[in-house]
Amino acid sequence: MQVILQKKFKKKMIKFLDLKSQYDGMKLEIDEAIKDVIQKSNFIGGSIVSRFEENFANYVGSKYCIGVGNGTDALEISIEALKMPTGSEIIVPANSYIASAEAVTRSGHDVIFADVDHNSYVISIEDIEKKITSKTKAIIAVHLYGHPCNMKELKKIALKHNLYIIEDAAQAHGSEFNGVKVGTIGDISAFSFYPGKNLGAYGDGGAITTNDYNLAELCKKISNHGRITKYDHEFEGRNSRLDSIQASILNVKLKYLDKWNHKRIEIANKYLSKLKGVGDIILPQRQIWAKQVYHLFVIRTKKRDELKNYLQEKGIETGIHYPISLPKQKAYHYKNKFKENLFSNLSDTTLLSLPIGEHLTNKDIDYIVDTIKVFFDK
Repeated sequence: MQVILQKKFKKKMIKFLDLKSQYDGMKLEIDEAIKDVIQKSNFIGGSIVSRFEENFANYVGSKYCIGVGNGTDALEISIEALKMPTGSEIIVPANSYIASAEAVTRSGHDVIFADVDHNSYVISIEDIEKKITSKTKAIIAVHLYGHPCNMKELKKIALKHNLYIIEDAAQAHGSEFNGVKVGTIGDISAFSFYPGKNLGAYGDGGAITTNDYNLAELCKKISNHGRITKYDHEFEGRNSRLDSIQASILNVKLKYLDKWNHKRIEIANKYLSKLKGVGDIILPQRQIWAKQVYHLFVIRTKKRDELKNYLQEKGIETGIHYPISLPKQKAYHYKNKFKENLFSNLSDTTLLSLPIGEHLTNKDIDYIVDTIKVFFDK
């Protein structure tokens, strides 16, 4: 089989992500949208940004959407808008991108890490209860890899302990919990439009969604120098605005998002079927209440590094998300209470992300699967 595969796919590179082919599929629309912004020369704010905010709010199902500079800003502004006492504790999953925790500490609060579910990799409901103290004021629900958190149970905990829920939906555009899109279930939500996301701009961009008018207005002011009108500054804010070119691109791409997500789900289902029982691979499990949009398809194997190198040799790009869990990062060494043995479900030495996206063909998936099988048969 190995010889056949090599001949069949000689010189072919299967990319982990292919934004160029995505662009090629909607080139005329994207070019026209950018050209329109340049001709109007309205680069910050204006009708194009407002149109995207309205379109994205309608897509998600939230009452309000505020475009901001990036996903990290969306988190920080959301935290600031909730007006928690300085030094409040906010619970964050131990496996996430650092922005989820960084936004907490840079907002003047204390990050408390919770374990993750070993099947879906999102925050562990069981561990959250163990981490709550009198100083706990919020939980950041990171819908990691596009799998929604168990929002029903999180809301029970939040109600019991009078906590805010901040949804980190940076990897979950279009994900659903029990038929409801994420970004509408918690008190406030943050999205990222980093180019590699399921809905990505051609630069940085982010958004905040909420159903609370007062929170929406405050976020809008914080992100725009503490003001609504041009020179009427109510307080010191910051400069974090979604620019018109990015908004114009996102308006085009939003029309394709459901189609792209559907393709990701199809590919994930093929992986789940074809890789079952192969080697020591542990496949991700999608909970019955979840519509997972598979921003990433992450497997676990003790031979992670060897498999990654082998696939690279065979022309298959992969990724690792994330190679160092947050409690182990140098940035958090000052928190001696974050011992490795407190996070029994963390498996950052075994995680491997396989290619997924609308750029892949059935032939590509077959080759990836067959190559992985060959590796474990060696």
